[in-house]
Amino acid sequence: MTDCLFCKMVKGEIPPDIVYEDKDVLAFRDINPQAPTHVLVVPKEHISTINDLDYAHTELVGKMFMGARKVAELEGIAEPGYRTVMNCNEAAGQTVFHIHLHVLGGREMHWPPG
Repeated sequence: MTDCLFCKMVKGEIPPDIVYEDKDVLAFRDINPQAPTHVLVVPKEHISTINDLDYAHTELVGKMFMGARKVAELEGIAEPGYRTVMNCNEAAGQTVFHIHLHVLGGREMHWPPG
């Protein structure tokens, strides 16, 4: 995907503030944080929305959540608690069409989220 912001970050064309990286996912700080810790975990494979996932992506989505767990540990929010969120399409707040998992923490999270 040539115009995808997150693909450019994965390729190193745009340098994100990296928190964690492995062979399958890249995790970096959100440029518009909604909590003291707000990190995005993105797969290195381009997938536009959750609706574009299929069963072949099951392992990759699991790796995204394992990346979120690692981010929470590195950021010191694993034990107090954190929230993970994935938005799908514009009405849900998705602004970059490359799936990504938000990891939010460092403050009390309220319910419902909004």
